[in-house]
Amino acid sequence: MDRDANGAALPQGRQVPSEARKDSAFELGDFAIDDPRPMKVVVIGAGYSGIIAGIRFRQYIQNLDLTIYEANAGVGGTWYSNKYPGLACDVTSHAYQPTFAPNPDWSKFYVSGPEIRAHVDCIVDHWKLRPFIKLRHRLVRAEWDDDKGKWLLTIRVELEREDVNEGQADDEEAVEIHDTADVLFTGFGLLSRWSWPEIEGLHTFKGPVIHSAHWETPDGGDTWEESVRNWGDKRVGVIGLGSSAIQIVTALQPRVGKLVNLARGKTWISNAFASSTLQALAGTNDCGNYEFTEADKERLRNPEEYLNFRRELESAISVAWTAKIRGSEAHVAGIRELQEVTKRKLAKKPWIADSLIPDFSPGCRRLTPCPGYLEALCEDNVDFVSSPIARVAKNGLITQNGQQIDLDILICATGYDSSCHPGVPIIGKGGIDLKDKYTPYPKTYLSMAVDGFPNWFQALGPNSATGSGSVMNTIESQVMYAVKATEKLQLERLKSMDAKKEAVDDFDAYIEALFPKTVYSEHCKSWYKNRNTDGRIWGLWPGSTLHMLRTLERPRWEDYTYEPLEKTTCNRLFWMGNGATVSDMDPIGHKAFYLDNIDVPPVPK
Repeated sequence: MDRDANGAALPQGRQVPSEARKDSAFELGDFAIDDPRPMKVVVIGAGYSGIIAGIRFRQYIQNLDLTIYEANAGVGGTWYSNKYPGLACDVTSHAYQPTFAPNPDWSKFYVSGPEIRAHVDCIVDHWKLRPFIKLRHRLVRAEWDDDKGKWLLTIRVELEREDVNEGQADDEEAVEIHDTADVLFTGFGLLSRWSWPEIEGLHTFKGPVIHSAHWETPDGGDTWEESVRNWGDKRVGVIGLGSSAIQIVTALQPRVGKLVNLARGKTWISNAFASSTLQALAGTNDCGNYEFTEADKERLRNPEEYLNFRRELESAISVAWTAKIRGSEAHVAGIRELQEVTKRKLAKKPWIADSLIPDFSPGCRRLTPCPGYLEALCEDNVDFVSSPIARVAKNGLITQNGQQIDLDILICATGYDSSCHPGVPIIGKGGIDLKDKYTPYPKTYLSMAVDGFPNWFQALGPNSATGSGSVMNTIESQVMYAVKATEKLQLERLKSMDAKKEAVDDFDAYIEALFPKTVYSEHCKSWYKNRNTDGRIWGLWPGSTLHMLRTLERPRWEDYTYEPLEKTTCNRLFWMGNGATVSDMDPIGHKAFYLDNIDVPPVPK
């Protein structure tokens, strides 16, 4: 803060008068203006967020020390952890990839989890990222050291079996190491910690009780198909009506003797997103999970053809935002269309439509396209039960309307902890735990930063999911925001940057003002609201995906406070260094770098 000659604080925006500085000697920095100071960046997580961060940090930040810590034994994040039946992306495959890593060889419109994971591995290898990734390394604590201007990290390293001594106790199969970071970038994701449903007697059930996010069956196997190979005569119950549940129901229906979908809520099952674009490419009216032919793939191997196809796809899925505005023409038309489609597909069992179609608008809960789900419900070996579960018994369960359902296997596809708490202590300035900071609900600056937590940026944090468009665009924009902030810290010789509380409060006010105009604020239970039916929406960005991209592309640095790396100088332009560039100081340095990328203005018509 600037002060006058008597030490009193000057109003913000005013400079210290030159006469007040005459007695304080200013020494130039002994460095060139574009000579980047060393920066140590630690990324947590090797899912898409962490991998894209690793690639972009290496691309743009010079003099970089980078480490990516991943808790799992492989890369891919949720696509590594999840192995349940029918696991697939519910965003069209050609829109679910980084902009810089197009894949013309996707097999289907909605590809399976293993195929996505293979693409992640391909990206990691292509950009030579593996040397920077440490697997089986789980963050257990992060604490900001204000004096050092660094994050102090505690990492739990799971030892591989060959590294464990015979007779060693289970709690000694891991060791803790410590690390530091100038910048911490976390890619936990909004939904990464699964939890059991609160149902009386759940674990008294005599058969296998399986959670979709932790798929393990008595039959084992390397794939989900192998894990259910002996279920042909089994009675299987699937609890849930979210994305995982409907994918599991669709995949298991032809493989089990009896399947019961226990769904106490209601939801909209959407059409395939961007189906008209698919029809234009493939010349088909099949809007299910279309399998791309070799001819399709050959066409898409043409870069121009691929780019045009992708533009059409992403434009189509971004249009969905207009349907989220209450009372809009797209909103009204969307309700009518989904009602008609649902009733038509459930014509064989029309009572299911009565139990399934909600009285809230499409999008209040997350819309999910799942080709084949409604058709699976109509099969003879499937029951749809909408009465809530009263309790689980030894041989099955009892619903609140008194129905007893006998089962051999119970699957809980009941989702994740959506509180946005990271699950580990993240301690900011003054010993504040992020968990306490996020109580009663999380407040951030643009979903990226939190006041009191300097030099920390997050991907897919609170208010960062979008109800339209592709999450990949969200991740890329958040990564680039963190990269730009790191470059500012590096080149301007700053120890820390910290989001201002008033900026956090203003974003909070913006959130509260926008959502009442949308379908998200309607009365429906959703993870967007931490599984509540009403109240604060902290899962979604307050606007469209395109709105988020525009917001983050030009950071408002004035919404942060800064602390200089060198406390010995009061001159805000210390970062200008010794008056030279690196090229000036190098006899063979590039003296005309400004001619490398000439911005030629177009001639007006």
